[in-house]
Amino acid sequence: MSTEQTKRAEPWTVLRLLTWTTDFFKQRGSDTARLDAEILLAEARGCSRIELYTAFDTELTDEARVAFREMVRRRGEGMPVAYLVGYKEFYSLKLRVDPSVLIPRPETEHLVIEALDRAKEIEDDRPVRILDVGTGSGAIAIAIAKNLPRAEVTAIDRSEAALEIARYNVTQHELDDRVDVRSGDLLDGIEADGSWDLVCSNPPYVAQAEYDALEAEVREQEPREALLAGPQGTEVIERLVPQAAARLRPGGYLMVELSPMIAEACAAIVKASDAYDAASVRLVKDLAGHQRILVARRK
Repeated sequence: MSTEQTKRAEPWTVLRLLTWTTDFFKQRGSDTARLDAEILLAEARGCSRIELYTAFDTELTDEARVAFREMVRRRGEGMPVAYLVGYKEFYSLKLRVDPSVLIPRPETEHLVIEALDRAKEIEDDRPVRILDVGTGSGAIAIAIAKNLPRAEVTAIDRSEAALEIARYNVTQHELDDRVDVRSGDLLDGIEADGSWDLVCSNPPYVAQAEYDALEAEVREQEPREALLAGPQGTEVIERLVPQAAARLRPGGYLMVELSPMIAEACAAIVKASDAYDAASVRLVKDLAGHQRILVARRK
């Protein structure tokens, strides 16, 4: 029997499938080939990733093998793993996602951390009122509410498809009583009454040239309207800055995720506003050392 015939005769165990699929994804340029293979195989088997390591010699059922093969095919064509399995972990929380929402990224966790830290400054024993602008899957709102029991969050998005996902996630995490999901274009639908403690946002902030240069997996699969801000990348943030000022209480905070490419320009926009304390404006770096979060305090 030839070597090729021997390979074909070998059973498709968990370990063999992981090895083959990892190599397949590497050939297609994936930087997370092994992780992708593990997540998809665990999904096909209906188990956790860690359980794969105690089942290396186990063969897949016909049903699991068919499901896995289809996911591998679609992943090879560029479909993000999170969309294939229908969820993504963010801040240790499992969130439903689909192509109508951005896939939550680790960089956005810095925004949650910043919000939780600023909330600690509010010593009054009262609810902390928070606006999450452009909520998408609800990741920011849910992570804050889960970790801040006295948070009352209003999560806003103009995409009805995204709002459906956000509402599902809010209900799954049993936060319907503290996270209000509503439709709106930025803060147009929120009364400018100066009563909010924090305004958080991960808005569209990608400039056209940067968008055109994004990897195909992001540009072709994730929602364009949640990424592209306009020619400069600052367009949405320019609108948000004065809107947030009108709704924040004195001493309240605006915090926005942004691209390192427009970080300084956005800081200048806030400093030019009479509504914010210019000395409070700062840029928080992510783990890669890139300026990622803009923080400013309302006068």
